[in-house]
Amino acid sequence: MLTLALSKGRILEETLPTLQAIGLQPAGDIDRLLRVPSRHPQVQHLIIRPTDVPTYVEYGAADFGIVGKDILMEHGSGSLYEPLDLGIAQCRLMVAGLPGTKPLRHRRLRVATKYPEITRRYFAQQGKQVEIIKLYGSMELAPLVELADVIVDLVATGKTLKANGLVELEHIADVSSRLVVNKAAMKTKHAALRYWLDRFREATETAHA
Repeated sequence: MLTLALSKGRILEETLPTLQAIGLQPAGDIDRLLRVPSRHPQVQHLIIRPTDVPTYVEYGAADFGIVGKDILMEHGSGSLYEPLDLGIAQCRLMVAGLPGTKPLRHRRLRVATKYPEITRRYFAQQGKQVEIIKLYGSMELAPLVELADVIVDLVATGKTLKANGLVELEHIADVSSRLVVNKAAMKTKHAALRYWLDRFREATETAHA
């Protein structure tokens, strides 16, 4: 039995056509159940929060998983194999703020984000020290109420930024969903995992041909 960890939300929705194409579509209620069998008798799914996928795969609770590159950048993916970019759930990781926002000379820039490690590394590469304010949602509100000068967040269409009077200021990275694999499982279950990795690769190439 192989266990595939799937990220709840947009990634899961955009993963379903690929799972359908390779015969791994869920065979249970993905809205209510956390562990769901697939249509293949030797693969089961875990339906979990995106931020938890790398941890489940790293510690072997799942053999492989699907998660956004942003989560891997924040979590650190050195303990996982990352063999395939699925090209789904595409977006951009951006610095955003009010139009005309400039660095303030009298104090460090305050940045609101749910990606403190990515944010710290990004500004450090520019030789800048920033004050990071960790938020879990409603990121666009922070500059409007002067909680932060700018935000670091995912942007898909940009409509939410625009609706709140914010603009994209700096591009950090392009983000899409990746297939990740537990290193120990890749050795002990190599044949089975290689089979499914090849199926995912074929389906991805077909979808983007």
